[in-house]
Amino acid sequence: MAWRDSRRSRSRLLLFISSVILGIAALVAIYSLGDNLRQNIDTQAAALLGADLEISGNQPASPKIKPLLDSLGEDRSEERRFASMVYFPKGGGSRLAQVRALEGSYPYYGELETVPVSAGRSFRDSRHALVDQTLMLQYDAKVGDSVKVGEVTFLIAGTLLKAPGQTGVSATVAPAVYIPLRYLAQTGLEEKGSRINYLYFFKYPPKTDVERIAKGLESRLDLEDLDSKTVESQKESTGRSFEDLTQFLGLVGFIALLLGCVGVASAVHIYIREKLNSIALLRCLGVKSSQAFVIYLIQIVGVGFLGSVIGAALGAVIQQFLPLVLKDFLPFALITEISWSAIGQGVLLGTIISILFALLPLISVRNIAPLRVLRASFESAPASRDPLRWLVYGLILAFVFLFTYLQTDSWLDALVFTVSILGAFLLLLAMASLLIWLVRRFFPSSWSYVWRQALANLHRPNNQTSILIVSIGLGTAFICTLILVQSLLLKRVTLSTSGNQPNIVLFDIQSDQRDAVLDLAESQGLPIIQSVPVVNMRLEKVNDVTPAIAQKDTSNRVSRRIFGREYRVSYRDTLTEFEELKRGRWEGTAPANGPVPISMEEGFAERNGVKVGDTLTFNVQGALLTTVIGSLREVDWNGVRTSFLVLFPKGVLEEAPQFHVLLTRVPSSEGSANFQRAVVQRFPNISIIDLGLVLKVLDELLEKIGFVIRFMAGFSILTGLIVLISSVLISKYQRLQESVLLRTLGASRKQIFSITALEYFFLGALAAATGIILALAGSWGLAKFTFKVDFEPQFLPLLLVFLSVSGLTVLIGLVNSRGILSRSPLEVLRQEA
Repeated sequence: MAWRDSRRSRSRLLLFISSVILGIAALVAIYSLGDNLRQNIDTQAAALLGADLEISGNQPASPKIKPLLDSLGEDRSEERRFASMVYFPKGGGSRLAQVRALEGSYPYYGELETVPVSAGRSFRDSRHALVDQTLMLQYDAKVGDSVKVGEVTFLIAGTLLKAPGQTGVSATVAPAVYIPLRYLAQTGLEEKGSRINYLYFFKYPPKTDVERIAKGLESRLDLEDLDSKTVESQKESTGRSFEDLTQFLGLVGFIALLLGCVGVASAVHIYIREKLNSIALLRCLGVKSSQAFVIYLIQIVGVGFLGSVIGAALGAVIQQFLPLVLKDFLPFALITEISWSAIGQGVLLGTIISILFALLPLISVRNIAPLRVLRASFESAPASRDPLRWLVYGLILAFVFLFTYLQTDSWLDALVFTVSILGAFLLLLAMASLLIWLVRRFFPSSWSYVWRQALANLHRPNNQTSILIVSIGLGTAFICTLILVQSLLLKRVTLSTSGNQPNIVLFDIQSDQRDAVLDLAESQGLPIIQSVPVVNMRLEKVNDVTPAIAQKDTSNRVSRRIFGREYRVSYRDTLTEFEELKRGRWEGTAPANGPVPISMEEGFAERNGVKVGDTLTFNVQGALLTTVIGSLREVDWNGVRTSFLVLFPKGVLEEAPQFHVLLTRVPSSEGSANFQRAVVQRFPNISIIDLGLVLKVLDELLEKIGFVIRFMAGFSILTGLIVLISSVLISKYQRLQESVLLRTLGASRKQIFSITALEYFFLGALAAATGIILALAGSWGLAKFTFKVDFEPQFLPLLLVFLSVSGLTVLIGLVNSRGILSRSPLEVLRQEA
């Protein structure tokens, strides 16, 4: 019976599942990507690390640990990695780069990919360098030119295309320059206080249990503040990073699927309304209500399964293109294969979700009485009284929550996501209901016939108000949120170039260089906005808690994370306007006796379980210094300025090893280049951050991230369009008789065309406006509570989205309604008869 009944309606049955196809396609593509990433990470993890074991720290290996390092592995390499200015004599350009001084045969797995190919090995034998291709392009450098690093000028032996673990994004943000380690001392950059990472790489014979060796070294390495990394740990950390990415993209795909589900519910609702008389007739012939329900459930399951198969196949195709979208974020070349598990999950998920959302209108079939055949005005019991309806609502919410939890592995995140989706649905439904009520309550009887008819279509039987406002509104909200969040991210990192805001930062200025650098800046007419001393130190003890105690006793209120960092602190006698005292008392001058009163940033103190009155013992370049937390400050981290987690008073650290940070402002890019050139030539150890260049790099980075997000958001937008098209096509059959009657009564094609256009404009405009309001509310919350910036949205992009969505809704509505206008009244009346 299900098969026979579907014969005349198969086109409409297939239409409703088209709403789900793109959502399933997005999820299958993401699941396939996740499977392929895991497989590629498993096979390429050794090449990502470049060695069997890596040991790293921010201090040179002590004499105590050096014999141990020399005994590990069958082959050893060493690298020192730090940020420094590099200078291109040919073009006169300079830029902050990541210098990597390498000794040995590293990488043991994979290669330094260079042009020419031989340069990846040969540069180690002479005073040669490998320069990242982004730097080569930026400064128009060629192989055979020279690059100056510190006091030494190196011949550029090759262009660096890729290094182990390097991505396109990381190369853009921090381009690398490789030099032989034996020339590092000559550069003059290995000064005391320089911030250098020391890395040691080891290669072991095949089948060696490196993981067991690394476990055995942990305690000794911890005592020396050294970290270890193996192929297995590299595999885990890389896998976690991309698992976060696939989970996020999975949620984006799930939003597309939820939009499709709205289309499913609407399409089945309209389909069942068309079948009411047929169902009543079946009941008169003795069919039970449960049998009638199962007949149409079989149809939905069959078509849902078919649509899921189509969506899964489409997802498998789309997955082949995702590596092109994500290539800048991957540290390896992704090899794609068909993931049958992902396809199976997509088919199962699509079938389940089709049934779940189709059940809402389907359960009303049980309440259709035989009396409806004889009395068309007969009304069944209100749907809201049906307890099964509330059970279906509960199942849908439980499904959304469970799916989100499986994606995020966090009950709280799953709850927030589910509540947010539910809130958006309810708000959009409320707006639809409000529109219907307002049109009924305040119907403009004095308006022209066309306007009155278009408004009446918003609340008459078989109206599309709720479905279109929900589907279009959610799609609009999603894309507008992406636009607003991207502008928030740019604002978070964009630094004002107006007024006296600094746009050049110099750091690693040694104490004996400070006056000369200040004189150089003043000689070029540059203002000294800030000149701040910085002292490096480590935390040895909080009260009586040492790192070892914090590691063992997890119940202690002091977090063990407080010991795992190097502190860069400063000293002064006053607080700035960007700091607000929250607790305790600030003392600008250290007392003659007793512990030194320091000030700590309030949020950092709370996160690490310390408070006013706690005693902290710091190791300042080998000298122990006892301090007490005298005050907590709230720090405004926004803007270009030096801010510190820990602040000392004057009279304590003046004689400690330190470097200085200078903030100034140059009026133009030409002035910036001249100043940087002068600094690098006289003080090659000083690093310079050109904030104009940083903004350009960050803008490129955010554009790449935005492209990935927009690519996935496109699934939601396309799904919304398909839901819109499907809803209009399905409802066209209900509109057909109305339009024919209007034509018979004398309405012209132009009038019917205008009525249709106005109806869809009302729907599209209200849905788009509601979606934009949702996006503004969500983005305001992100700005206030996550990014902690003032929310100043750009309204021009939102206006363009509003006009585009409204216009597209009208266009699709008219295109899909053109068949109505082309049918003659007599043809339709004969069909109806």
